[in-house]
Amino acid sequence: MKLEGVELRRIAMPLVAPFRTSFGTELDREVVLVRVVATDAEGWGECVAMSEPRYSSEYVDTAVDVLRRFLVPALLGLHNPDVHRAERVLAQFKGHPMSKAALEAALLDAQLRESGTSLGSFLGAVHESVPAGVSVGIMDSVAELLTAVDGYLDQGYLRIKLKIEPGWDFAPVRAVRERYGSELLLQVDANTAYTLADARHLAKLDAFDLLLIEQPLPAADIAGHAELAKHLRTPICLDESITSAKVAVHAINLGATRIVNIKPGRMGGYLEARRVHDVCAAHGVPVWCGGMLETGIGRAANVALAALPNFTLPGDTSASDRYYARDITDPFVLEDGHVRVPTGPGLGVEPDPDALHAVTTSTEWLPA
Repeated sequence: MKLEGVELRRIAMPLVAPFRTSFGTELDREVVLVRVVATDAEGWGECVAMSEPRYSSEYVDTAVDVLRRFLVPALLGLHNPDVHRAERVLAQFKGHPMSKAALEAALLDAQLRESGTSLGSFLGAVHESVPAGVSVGIMDSVAELLTAVDGYLDQGYLRIKLKIEPGWDFAPVRAVRERYGSELLLQVDANTAYTLADARHLAKLDAFDLLLIEQPLPAADIAGHAELAKHLRTPICLDESITSAKVAVHAINLGATRIVNIKPGRMGGYLEARRVHDVCAAHGVPVWCGGMLETGIGRAANVALAALPNFTLPGDTSASDRYYARDITDPFVLEDGHVRVPTGPGLGVEPDPDALHAVTTSTEWLPA
């Protein structure tokens, strides 16, 4: 495949409602899209870095800079590049997994479009649709939370995830469990908001038969999660901590996690995400697909990944209207609580030119 160049496009997507977590409140989503243009095909990728370095050290401005100065030139310097060679050449640059993942995804999309292969087929998908959960942010009151959960359950979501932090944990979880009963698939996500000193407090959540508690401690504290697990009946699921298949195996062997949240952007791309899936399957550890407020570009790729066999729990693969009044692709919709896996070549979705133009704030072309 001969590359002609790469476009970096920044867009601003207003959210349908503020989304609050323990590390901040999002009112809109600034996104870097990467378009790889080859002689016979083009492909799209989405960088999931946020506007500020709160969720991770990466953020939008650094993503654009490292793509422009290092990653894209390295890719364009390859003769007849393919995604596996690209992964190896990008590995020479330390860190920046979200930027690497976006470029890898765009190249992979172009490569698969050229061969007429869907991303799901390439990754090893075994399902035509995937069960959809929804992530519910921190609210100003329990009453507001219950109203929101009512709405999501009415729409057909199969699992509810509550964002928690110190001061917003036991009461909202108890209220949701009491209102909807034990049949509701319910889990919580702390986004690193606690310390090991909170073990006794977190153990109170055991009373609510949660599917899991996600990332209670800081990302680097895998040993602390192993210690915390000794005090909880609720399974610990690691998210921010799991950056590679090697780290996943280490965390599993330490007893730090019984479930893993896979986010390709955190792992540097879909090739490494598939490796994490495979090593977790080999160790009998189920996985599910997390979300980062993706547009239809990133959502299409995540849905294809979530169709692999060891994704046995509903993920954050919500419908498009969970976050956006108008997506930049044809919207993903709920069908009996599931989202359909695209079957067309590559990602199986295309940006709508008018929708894309309406939210674009800048573009930059980097020729080969």
